[in-house]
Amino acid sequence: MDSTCKPSQTYPPSPTTTSSCVTLNSVGSTKVKSPTDDESFNVLEHPSSPVTWNGPNDPMNPQDWSSRKKWITTLVASAVTINAHALSTFSSSAPSSATERIIEQFAISSEVSYAVTSVYLLGYVFGVGFVFLLLPFFFGPGSEMLGRKPVLVVTMCCYTLFILGQIFAPDIQTLLVTRFFSGFFASSPLTIGSAILADIWAGKDRGLPSSIFSGSVFLGPALGPLVGGFVAESSLKWNWIFWVMFIFAGASTFMMILLLPESCAMVLLSKKAKMLRKQAETPEIAKTIYTEHERKEIKMGEVIRLTLYRPFQMLAEEPILVLVTAYMSIVYGLLYALFEAFPIIFMERHGLSSSQNGLIFIGVGIGSTLGAFLNWYLTQNLYVPHYARWKGFPPAEYRLWGAMVGSPALVIGTFWLGWTGNYESISWTVPAVATIMLGFGIFLIFTSFLTYLIDTYLMYSASAFAANTTIRSLVAAAFPLFTVQMFQNLGIGWAASLIGFIALLLAPSPFLFFKYGALIRTKSKFAPCIDLKIAKELEKSKSSV
Repeated sequence: MDSTCKPSQTYPPSPTTTSSCVTLNSVGSTKVKSPTDDESFNVLEHPSSPVTWNGPNDPMNPQDWSSRKKWITTLVASAVTINAHALSTFSSSAPSSATERIIEQFAISSEVSYAVTSVYLLGYVFGVGFVFLLLPFFFGPGSEMLGRKPVLVVTMCCYTLFILGQIFAPDIQTLLVTRFFSGFFASSPLTIGSAILADIWAGKDRGLPSSIFSGSVFLGPALGPLVGGFVAESSLKWNWIFWVMFIFAGASTFMMILLLPESCAMVLLSKKAKMLRKQAETPEIAKTIYTEHERKEIKMGEVIRLTLYRPFQMLAEEPILVLVTAYMSIVYGLLYALFEAFPIIFMERHGLSSSQNGLIFIGVGIGSTLGAFLNWYLTQNLYVPHYARWKGFPPAEYRLWGAMVGSPALVIGTFWLGWTGNYESISWTVPAVATIMLGFGIFLIFTSFLTYLIDTYLMYSASAFAANTTIRSLVAAAFPLFTVQMFQNLGIGWAASLIGFIALLLAPSPFLFFKYGALIRTKSKFAPCIDLKIAKELEKSKSSV
C-alpha cells in the first residue's frame, strides 16, 4: 500500500505496449482505440483494455485541469492545513494568562498544562500512524482507496467536532483526551494535502505550489499564539481560544466541501469506468470495461507488511532516512520549543504582554514566507533546468539548495535569539527580528529535505514519510515538556546555545548529502536511483558519438 496515486500516464501508448485506451465515440457507444492505428474496433475483440485518460488533454485527468482549478485546489488544501496546525499551539503557546486560567480552572500544575500541546502532537503521530481499522499509516493509503476528498471531509469534520469537547471540557482529562483526538484527525490535511499536490501538478511545475503548501505548515503554528494571545488577554473566558478555532475549523471544512474536487487518479478512473459501463451497448461489453487497480487483489497481510513493517525497516536500514529524520526532528522540536520559550524571553525578561508576545510569532510567518519564495526561486533556476536532460528524474540532491541556505540560517537565528533575548538592556526588537531568521531557516530545511525524500525513494516515499513524520512528531511532543525548565535552569542564552550547538552539529548535513548522496543511494535497498541509470545512458551516448 505504498504506491502513490499516479495522476498521469503515458499517452499515446508506445508501439510495444499491449494495453489499449477505452474511449467514448460520438454517439456514446463504447469502443477501444488501437495503440497502433486510428481505427476503432469493438471492445469484445480486445477484452484486456483498462480504462485510462483520453490523450494529453483529458479534462478528467487532474494534471490536465485548468490553472485556475489547480490553484483553487492548492489554496483550499493549504487553508485546511493552516487550520489543523494552528490548533496544535493555539492554547499553550499563548501561555501567560491563558495557561494561568487553565491551571486555575482545572487546579493542575504548570507541568501538566504543558501537555496541552504534547498530547495534540501525540495524537498527530497516531493519526499519521494508522491505516484502516487502526493499522499504521491510515490517511495517506486510505485516501487512495476511498478518494482524497471523502477521507479529508470525514477527518476534518471529526477534528472540528472534537474542538467542541475542548470548549466544554469539565476537567483536564477531558481536555487532554479531546486534544489527542483533534491531533489524530488533524494529521490528514498534511498527508493528504501533499498527495493532492502530486495529483494535480507535474514535477517541474510543483515548485511554487509546494512552497505555498509547505508554508501553511508553519503559518499554522504561528497563527495560534498570535490570535490566542489576544483572546487570553481579553475579558473572554479561556475556552474562547477554542471557540475561535472551532469557527475557523468549521469555515475551513465548509469551504473544503464546496470547493475541493476529487484528485486521486484511481478514483477518477473508476468513475470513468462506471460511466462507460453505463453507456455500453450491451452488458457483455460493460463487463469488459475496467481499470487496472480494480483487477488488483488487496491482501490484508501485504497491507500490514507495507504499512507497519516497511517504514521502520527503512528507518533501520536507510542511512539517508535516519540522518534526515534526526535533523528534521531537532528542527521540528525547536519550532515547538519556541512556543514555550517566547513567553520567557519576551514576557518575563522584556515585559511584553500576552498579546504582544503573540505578535512576535509574525516573525516566524514572515521568515517562512521569505523561505517559500526563495525555495521557489531556487527550484525554478537550479532544479527545473535539469528536468529535460534527466528525462524528468534529476538527481535528488538538486533539491537540497534550500537546506544549504536554511541550515546556517537556523544556527545563526538560534544564537541570535538566545543571547540578544538574554539581556533586558537589549531592545526586544532585536531578538524579535531573529524569529524571521528562524522561520526562514526552518522552512527551507523542511521543504528541501521532504522533497529530497520524495525524489530519493519515489514509490517508497510514503513509507519514508510515515517513519519521518512519526519520529519527528514524537520528538516535537517531548520538547514542550522540558523547554520551560531548561530555559529557567540554564538561562535563556545557554539554553538557546544548547539547541544552537545541536543545530550546528547537524548543519553540514545538506552539504554532505549533496556531495555523497548519490553514492549512498547506490547502496540503498529502496532508492530506485533512476537518475544514476539515466547518467549511464548519457555516458554511453557520449562515448558512442
